[in-house]
Amino acid sequence: MTQGHCLCRAVHFAMTGPHNWVGHCHCDSCRRAAGAPLVTFVGHPNGQWEWMGGIPKVYESSPGNFRHFCPNCGASVAHTSTRYSDEIHFHAVLLDDPGTLQPSEMHHADERPPWMSENHDGCPHG
Repeated sequence: MTQGHCLCRAVHFAMTGPHNWVGHCHCDSCRRAAGAPLVTFVGHPNGQWEWMGGIPKVYESSPGNFRHFCPNCGASVAHTSTRYSDEIHFHAVLLDDPGTLQPSEMHHADERPPWMSENHDGCPHG
């Protein structure tokens, strides 16, 4: 079981089984939601994860895209989308041990801030 939590620990989540993917996203929406130049997500299949403790609030950031965040501390916890309805995307840095992951994908590299290196981690661009 893989577990993680928000900054204040009110929202916890747990995942079982293998992840679908681990990758970075540079899209404008993810950057603004997280206040960071990129967000690293863990794509995990629905039915193999659960909320533990508090339940996050949900904000529809664009049609069909939902940001899940802690109602106490405001930490962004996950992203879901009607486009990827069979999985959830948890923020990798919220895992109890994020060092166990190795990102292997990069999404929306064309939206990366111009001051960020094109190949900052060796991931292929998508």
